[in-house]
Amino acid sequence: MRRTPFALRNVPLILCAGFLALPVPALLASWLPVGPGSAQAGAILREMAATVLPGYLWTTLWLGLLVALGTALVGSATAVAVSMFDFPGRRSFEWLLLLPLAMPAYVTAYAYTDFLQFSGPLQTGLRDALGLQGRLLPEVRSLGGAVWVFVSTLYPYVYLLARTALGAHAAQPMEAARLLGAALPRRIRTVALPLARPAVAAGVALVLMETLADFGVASYFGMQTVSTGIYKAWLSMDNRLAAAQLATLLLAVVLALLHVERRAQERMRFASGSHRAAQAQPLALHGAQRWAAWVVCALPVVMGFVAPVACMLRPLAADWSVLPWERFLHWAWNSLRLSGITALLAVAIALALALALRRRPDAVTRGVLQLAGMGYAVPGTVIVVGLLLPVGWLQAALPQWGLGALVTTTALGIVWAYLVRFSAVALQSIQSGYARIPLSLDDSARLLGSSGYALLARVHWPLLKRSSAAAALLVFVDAMKELPATMVLRPFDSDTLAVVAYQLARDERLGEAALPSLALVAVGLAPVLLLSRALRSR
Repeated sequence: MRRTPFALRNVPLILCAGFLALPVPALLASWLPVGPGSAQAGAILREMAATVLPGYLWTTLWLGLLVALGTALVGSATAVAVSMFDFPGRRSFEWLLLLPLAMPAYVTAYAYTDFLQFSGPLQTGLRDALGLQGRLLPEVRSLGGAVWVFVSTLYPYVYLLARTALGAHAAQPMEAARLLGAALPRRIRTVALPLARPAVAAGVALVLMETLADFGVASYFGMQTVSTGIYKAWLSMDNRLAAAQLATLLLAVVLALLHVERRAQERMRFASGSHRAAQAQPLALHGAQRWAAWVVCALPVVMGFVAPVACMLRPLAADWSVLPWERFLHWAWNSLRLSGITALLAVAIALALALALRRRPDAVTRGVLQLAGMGYAVPGTVIVVGLLLPVGWLQAALPQWGLGALVTTTALGIVWAYLVRFSAVALQSIQSGYARIPLSLDDSARLLGSSGYALLARVHWPLLKRSSAAAALLVFVDAMKELPATMVLRPFDSDTLAVVAYQLARDERLGEAALPSLALVAVGLAPVLLLSRALRSR
């Protein structure tokens, strides 16, 4: 039988990679001195470099540095406490410490602002009780407040990876150090923490990517970061090329962080590949030490989940009639519709790409999968600029086609941006499912006459149902919480829960913002509970 030529065989894969990786070459093309507006874009960028760009970079640098230090400290401390010590509630804290993952950072920012601001219930109550006037607490809408919000919501990335590293790899070295006479503090400082260093580095890299990609917290707190600068250059200055060049700077930093995270993950795999260490037995604490460990674990849970949820429940308990119940159903339907379509398409694309890699694990296929998986590390604002820039070029060159109307302010544009951003999540889950299917099953199926997509339907799909369901759930939840891409590309009168929560909070209608914010938290709880269940079963 005549085989399909190599080039034709890889055309669908290359087209798929181009569909998902379009923002990156579009942003790189913005630096070429060609095309309409390129000279003006360069002048605006030079003007920004002389005025606001240093402030953007300085604020972003300080924000990232402080968040990295805070999450490394909180995540490492909680991981050490849960993995190495036994105290009241330790088994519960193993999964409770994951709950802040369900909280979008901008939702936590709204909740704390409503409760801690000058006119909030806490400062009002303190002024009435103490007979004082003026501001009694620091301004929450500040760099310090943003660091507090990000550390409270993002530390689980460090906690999860560090806990896995300590639980799997620290038992034998810790026991050897104990036999050599090292005290417990020294064993933790010189043995446990160095073993967990690659895991902490990988977690901090993920935290920094999330921090740099954020738009909701920085915009709501009025902070001048690179992410908000991209948004302003696009909408306020009305210059797409200048916004694209700013986005390229942010993309370069994110890709560098992604490289650091992958190197750290490789070091973790190398450290654990030689043997399977015994599970570390936690040391029972007594007296004040056990309660100190309890406080170390309880405080992040309270600050990252319990307190924000309680702050959002307060206006609901005070007066249910002021809440926009009728419009809430419309917002929820828009969110569910867009997220559901994205989840289904992302799983379908991931199945096709994973099957292609399984059938032909050559360099081209692996390169295509790497390009398709790049989008998850790209911030939403960067994806929007990278998608709309080539669309604008094509619209200017071929106005009769109406390409701009197909992508901007349409559900098609939103789903496209979601797929670029979150297809990597589905691909990773599907690939992990394929790793558990032996290749001998494929050989047996081919001998019985099944090949190609018949092999996928008859053999692989029954074994990939759980992985596909997990992939769809993760993509669905991430799409529900996506803010910047939805704000720019949404059709008129088609607001989602994330956009409405941001707009109501921006208009100081924090009580009304509680309802859509709580809905996003409830949706985000599903993958967190599944993750905690998987960890407990393991």
